Amino acid sequence: MSLAAYCVICWRRIGTSTPPPKSFTYWRQIRNIIKFTGSLILGGSLFLTYEVLALKKSLTLDTQVVEREKMKSYIYLHPGPLDKRENHGIAWLARKELHKAVRKILAASAKILQSPFADTFSTVDIEDHECAMWLLLKKSKADERTARLEAVQEMSETHHWHDYQYRIIAQACDARTLIGLARSKESDLRFFLPPPPLPSLKEDSSIEEELRQLLASLPQTELDECIQYFTSLALSESSQSLAAQKGGLWCFGGNGLPYAESFGEVPSATVEMFCLEAIVKHSEIPTHCDKIEASGGLQLLQRLYQLHRDCPKVQRNIMRIIGNMALNEHLFSTIVHSGWVSIMAEALKSPHIMKSSHAARTLANLDRETVQERYQDGVYVLHPQYRTSQPIKADVLFIHGLMGAAFKTWRQQDSERILIEKALEDEDRYTTCWPKTWLARDCPALRIISVEYDTALSDWRAGCPAERKTIAFRSNELLLKLRAAGVGDRPMIWISHSMGGLLVKKMLLEASQKPEMSPIISNTRGIIFYSVPHHGSHLAEYSVNIRYLLFPSLEVKELSKDLGIGELIPVDVNHLNICKPKKKEAFLYQRTLQFIRETLAKDLEK
Repeated sequence: MSLAAYCVICWRRIGTSTPPPKSFTYWRQIRNIIKFTGSLILGGSLFLTYEVLALKKSLTLDTQVVEREKMKSYIYLHPGPLDKRENHGIAWLARKELHKAVRKILAASAKILQSPFADTFSTVDIEDHECAMWLLLKKSKADERTARLEAVQEMSETHHWHDYQYRIIAQACDARTLIGLARSKESDLRFFLPPPPLPSLKEDSSIEEELRQLLASLPQTELDECIQYFTSLALSESSQSLAAQKGGLWCFGGNGLPYAESFGEVPSATVEMFCLEAIVKHSEIPTHCDKIEASGGLQLLQRLYQLHRDCPKVQRNIMRIIGNMALNEHLFSTIVHSGWVSIMAEALKSPHIMKSSHAARTLANLDRETVQERYQDGVYVLHPQYRTSQPIKADVLFIHGLMGAAFKTWRQQDSERILIEKALEDEDRYTTCWPKTWLARDCPALRIISVEYDTALSDWRAGCPAERKTIAFRSNELLLKLRAAGVGDRPMIWISHSMGGLLVKKMLLEASQKPEMSPIISNTRGIIFYSVPHHGSHLAEYSVNIRYLLFPSLEVKELSKDLGIGELIPVDVNHLNICKPKKKEAFLYQRTLQFIRETLAKDLEK
């Protein structure tokens, strides 16, 4: 209006004024009008262009996700002031109204001109403070892998969002992003929705009976003789258990008596554990994993996991099964939608090393975005268990001995143990696995792997009618698992205790005879033997470039002799405690750390 009034006044002045002394005065006023109006039009056009581009950049969203969001059963309330009269400022209100007007204009023009902006702006109406969340969600689905990784990292480092914003991400993100968040150390657990409701048990049925039915439905093919034997034994014992429960009494009986008595638990938990042990072995076979999934095994195992929250051994066996199933990429979607990623994300943050390590293995197998290796049953990464920007330059492998395990063998010496509550507060005072706590902190550029295998002295194998597996068989089995985990692709050091040292030597001997295993030989930089009797073995046959460090215990000191290579350091420690330092400053740990640093010095500097 003001512009029109100004133009009318100017024209009146031109019509009523006396002729100017100069002829060009008339055109001078016209030029002034043109300059004024042109400036307004140009400035307004630039302002509108800027706002449109800014709006386009902020609101380029997948509207299908928003539409799907509207169909969810969750209701989220935006926290805000109750007083509607609160003044946000004239600029804020003007900008908001302008955005709404531009959205309406673009939506209308899109319908008429079939503009590419149609999908972008037609249904989206979000507040400014939510733009960052939706932009990260869009970035997490970008075509470029680097952009996706950056988006997940930014999400995991965000801690100022409201609860409903975390839940929106949880519902709208894809499986790849969800797994990445689960493997990010700083991720908030609100990113993960609770597992979906489990189906009801069948009438007149129990978890134990359904577990037995699941085991019975699995094929008995592609199994070795021991697994077939114990599968039939588990089915037999579970049948006796069910019959006894229905009859109001319990009778162990059968060949499973020694095994059942060893637990000292209620009968149902004993039989459940027996069945789980058999299913763990079945889950190592891909076709059997398909059968477990098709039979509702993921839901049944989840029910059992929740029921036995106070039984770590049951939970670990269940996580072993899920970890084995995660080796099959076609099952990823089912595992994610059944809620197991949420469970594993919580378990990964557990202070208990065994629980977190089992969860780390499962999530690493699911994370095809950053992990190319495949971790089969018994191969556990102690460090890094999360996604990390730290380049990994070398591997250190821990191989336990007779009656040992992947975690308990490498704990701190029990004589110096303090209360577990204090141990959780300060891992430098006591650790249940010094490679994961002490070594990972001192050498963050290492991938630390601990291997677990059956030493043939457990009740599980004791009654097997088949011939016990030899060291040669186990060494070949472990070689295949370690090669699948990428062992041999980087420089590496072996650390072994007792029978584990014999296994390492056998693996290196077999690897030297197989061309496909040659990277393991060429990249082995050193070996540490804790209490391993060598009987004059020719270690130099494996490689002349390997360094050796030998710690003979009191029991094997006389059985070991100077081999002429490496460093032999007798220590006044017994066979069991020689791999369990009393404290971080103890000679055993510090000498081990020194050997690792010196042997891998050139590789860690690269």
